[in-house]
Amino acid sequence: MDGTVLVADDDRTIRTVLTQALTRAGCKVHATSSLTTLLRWVSEGKGDVVISDVMMPDGNGLEMLPKIAQDRPDLPVIVISAQNTIMTAIQAAEAEAYDYLPKPFDLPDLMKRTARALETRRRAPSVPVDDVPAEDGELPLVGRTPAMQALYRLVARVMNADIPVLITGESGTGKSLIARAIHDFSDRRTLPFVTVAAADLRELEGPARVLARVKGGTLLLDEIADFEDDVQARIVRMMDAPGEHVPRFMATSQADLAAAMEEGGLRRDLYYRLTGATLHVPALRERVEDIALLAEHFLARAEREGAPRRRFSEDAEELVRLYSWPGNVRQLENAVRRLSLTSRAEEISRAEVEQVLGDQPGTEPVLQGRGADGEKLSASVARHLRRYFDLHGAMLPPPGLYQRVLREVEAPLIEIALDATGGNQAKCADLLGINRNTLRKKVNDLEIRVTRRRKLM
Repeated sequence: MDGTVLVADDDRTIRTVLTQALTRAGCKVHATSSLTTLLRWVSEGKGDVVISDVMMPDGNGLEMLPKIAQDRPDLPVIVISAQNTIMTAIQAAEAEAYDYLPKPFDLPDLMKRTARALETRRRAPSVPVDDVPAEDGELPLVGRTPAMQALYRLVARVMNADIPVLITGESGTGKSLIARAIHDFSDRRTLPFVTVAAADLRELEGPARVLARVKGGTLLLDEIADFEDDVQARIVRMMDAPGEHVPRFMATSQADLAAAMEEGGLRRDLYYRLTGATLHVPALRERVEDIALLAEHFLARAEREGAPRRRFSEDAEELVRLYSWPGNVRQLENAVRRLSLTSRAEEISRAEVEQVLGDQPGTEPVLQGRGADGEKLSASVARHLRRYFDLHGAMLPPPGLYQRVLREVEAPLIEIALDATGGNQAKCADLLGINRNTLRKKVNDLEIRVTRRRKLM
């Protein structure tokens, strides 16, 4: 890399780490703990890229972005923040930050983004930061894991893109909350947000009544896979109808809509109209590191609503973190609420968590939990992948790595699941959470031999 990077962070360790890494990469670095100093450097014409924290002793890093845009419209600003909520990502996007990363950030990732920023001109600001609505503290869209941060950035990119949005994910993951967040921070925020089910559109006059309610705002089709074919046809006509107050269409679904389309459960024309942008909300077991963060969030909310102050003991928090949470965020919230009211002391014990979780399904530990050797599955995979890259020395592996890695993981997973279910493909598909036709196709594509046998229990 070649250029000058301005670093602003009140954490001395972060300033030191970034200065050393960027200097080794060939950059000149000016580091400060003061936004005032940073703005002076910018006004003096120093720097080719800015890396700034949000919460600084003398101000808010997001609030300085309009000033930088005015003085230096071509200067990219990368925002880093320990405030790991969807609001930070949205505000960073609204303020036209070049990029946004949560703390703790991945240093190689930040270095790559800085390298790209040095080669890119900053976009002109389009939405003043003063227009950003106030943060809703009750919105439980909280997460620092890469999956959630990627989702936040995608939400920020599509919220003002006038295209349909399909939001997929399991029950209880917060699909409707994502849809509401997109509406509330979009250009349509002053117009109605209307959620409809199949029953609202079954009558002949149903579509006209719905369009009259939404008035050009946002229309959310909740669980679109449950809509009958004739209702789906009406939605297609609604989406194609010209008009002065055409709403923005969004839809949610727990089902695999591509598979539903192939099986005839979803109209092909509707599927392609809805998938202007597709957002997937990960299950809670897919973002284990967010569970403790969410649990603390719900404890704080319960306290604000009048419940006693509570906190988890270390072993209680570990049990909460390793539980599978089949009901996702909604189940976690209900469990934490119950614990906040029934715990006998300020510190919630492991036994109390076990009692609450013992009344609920899915008590097995999540896949990302620690194995017998204490290593996470993700860490084990990462170790093997690093060794694979290391074996190539200074050379890169052959192209097509993504599909090769997926095939290496997918084949043994399906083989073991088939063995565990005695070769019963219906049970195996249910175990894996995929459609039976999808399983058959994968078995054929991966050339997996299926042997039916009675499974001994």
